[in-house]
Amino acid sequence: MFLSHSSIIAQALNLGQRQVEKTIELLDQGATIPFIARYRKEATGSLNEVQIAAIRDMLMRLRDLDKRREAILQTIDEQGKLTPSLREKIAAVETLAELEDLYLPYRPKRRTRATIAIEKGYEPVADAIVQGRWDDWDDEALQGARDIIAERASDDATARSRVRHVFRRKAMLSSTLARGVEPGDERVAKYENWTDWKEPIGRAPSHRILALLRGEEAGVLRVHVRPERDEEGIDALIPRTLPQGKAGEQYQMALADSYKRLVAPSMENEFRNILKERADGEAIKVFADNVRQLLLEAPMGQKRTLAIDPGFRTGCKVVCLDAQGQLLHNETIYPFTSVREERAAVAKLEALVEAFQIEAIAIGNGTAGRETEEVVQKCHFKTKVFAVSVSEAGASVYSASDVARREFPDYDITVRGAVSIGRRLMDPLSELVKIPPQSIGVGQYQHDVDQKRLAAALDDTVASCVNAVGVELNTASRELLAYVSGIGPALADKIVAHRNQHGPFPDRQALRQVKGLGDKAFEQCAGFLRIRESQNSLDHSAVHPERYALVQQMAASVGSDIDKLMADKALRSRIHLGDFVTSECGMPTLLDIMQELEKPGLDPRAHFEVFEFDKSISRVEDLKPGMVLPGIVTNITAFGAFVDIGIHHDGLIHISQVADRRVNDVSDVLHLHQKLHVKVLEVDLRRQRVSLTLKGMQ
Repeated sequence: MFLSHSSIIAQALNLGQRQVEKTIELLDQGATIPFIARYRKEATGSLNEVQIAAIRDMLMRLRDLDKRREAILQTIDEQGKLTPSLREKIAAVETLAELEDLYLPYRPKRRTRATIAIEKGYEPVADAIVQGRWDDWDDEALQGARDIIAERASDDATARSRVRHVFRRKAMLSSTLARGVEPGDERVAKYENWTDWKEPIGRAPSHRILALLRGEEAGVLRVHVRPERDEEGIDALIPRTLPQGKAGEQYQMALADSYKRLVAPSMENEFRNILKERADGEAIKVFADNVRQLLLEAPMGQKRTLAIDPGFRTGCKVVCLDAQGQLLHNETIYPFTSVREERAAVAKLEALVEAFQIEAIAIGNGTAGRETEEVVQKCHFKTKVFAVSVSEAGASVYSASDVARREFPDYDITVRGAVSIGRRLMDPLSELVKIPPQSIGVGQYQHDVDQKRLAAALDDTVASCVNAVGVELNTASRELLAYVSGIGPALADKIVAHRNQHGPFPDRQALRQVKGLGDKAFEQCAGFLRIRESQNSLDHSAVHPERYALVQQMAASVGSDIDKLMADKALRSRIHLGDFVTSECGMPTLLDIMQELEKPGLDPRAHFEVFEFDKSISRVEDLKPGMVLPGIVTNITAFGAFVDIGIHHDGLIHISQVADRRVNDVSDVLHLHQKLHVKVLEVDLRRQRVSLTLKGMQ
């Protein structure tokens, strides 16, 4: 009896089979990962989003394997070669590689050396050699026989399995200069560390795998994934009984040819794909983790903001936004063209801050960003105003997008970019969802990994963040609404259209009036939407409407109503949760409800803090080893973290320098946009590189 999908997944992920079965059932019913993790804890045993996503992904792979299995069975059956034994073997395999091995002898082949030899009538010679019989065949017959034996060995699933085992244990990842590339070639400099490299595939980190493959794609490197000694692979092809004498010699020659010409290249491709898939997975995880941290960065909140998109020659685009992020005013200043213009720019900024009652200034951190900060520092404002450096990554993508054109059809891309910078300070999540996550500029080797897989992972990440924070239904953009569980772009458009036509939604139930939003969509999305103006206090919270009646019962049990229950901790403490446990609503959900009653709609993001660089440092030349400086983590990779210390060139904290202890994963210690103090370890003026350390800083 073969294992079911749920059994295979449960064993692989070390989960209970019942948990997996219920999760698969919910996924097949159209439930989203955030919904299952938040509102179906009793069904899944409180699985988190990562576990649910792992179940979904593995289920998809198994179902894809099943589709391939059915296609192969049908093809072999049409050939009239599908025996009960073969059907059983094909049904039992659990990997695509094993499945394709079984299919190899039956796969329609192009014209090969073996098929040509068979056409010439040399198959009996091959059979005789395998059986240990010998005759005085001519060279052409022997070559043809060896070609036939070589292909048979290559098509043998058992032999391929033995070779695969050798590759798994002994294969090395190696790289050398590609043919025709000389050591002095200017392209080599980027890959100089990898022109003579070798390491076991099990030890190769993801960033090195991707670096080598990038070098190969660039035509600089030649990359191999093979055991160092061919003999190990050839030995794996040799059967237990080998003919003796001249027949045995011919058989061994055929097997050596089979390994070098057919099996090894095939296995190399297979293991290159395995390495690439593994490296992609690790790189995508780093990218997704970085995106999550960026999206969940602390929001400043609703403050009147002046935003500046810096520029030297073209000037600095300045916009003034109200507390809701609406554009009030825009113009351009030119503080870097002359002393006179700098004075004019300072005066203009002072006037704008006063006129629009500005509370905060957002300054893009790209070209001229630090210099613009220095100009702002020369201003004398009549009220307290703080300035913050804001990441510009992806702002240009947004400003040229359809989203930006819809929002600001009458303004050019420079104005749109400045508005985006200001809004990012107010609420990073609401603004960054308008930009493809790949354009945010964090991660490693993002253009080298599987783009479809990257897009899916980042889409999951953005949806997870949006639903974790919750969305204000009456003010959210269509882009933000589209990531809410169960909504998507089409329904988001309909919700916004309904809101524009009929005004704000008075409560969650009013969502049902949106054309096309049925019961299933309402079930999936309602708990993640907030309506702060609703008369029903539960609409402000993450309590799902399906539990409103339960909360009313809880309030009644202590002689109260919902509003008083939410306001009075003493009342809540009198509730006996055990009295409300049912088969569908267990203690996990009840505890979530109590948490929401205490702090309805609590934003999980950190509290906003103003950050400033060391004003005495502006260039690499200003740095000296041993200096301790404030910095912001701008990117996290598998080999370390990049930190902006205010000099236009991010410094690197190598993974060996992120803590006093040994660290295997940088993200265990640091997170994106974390504010910290770092020590300068080394300054390379020629290459404009700065090495930093956190050792001794904790």
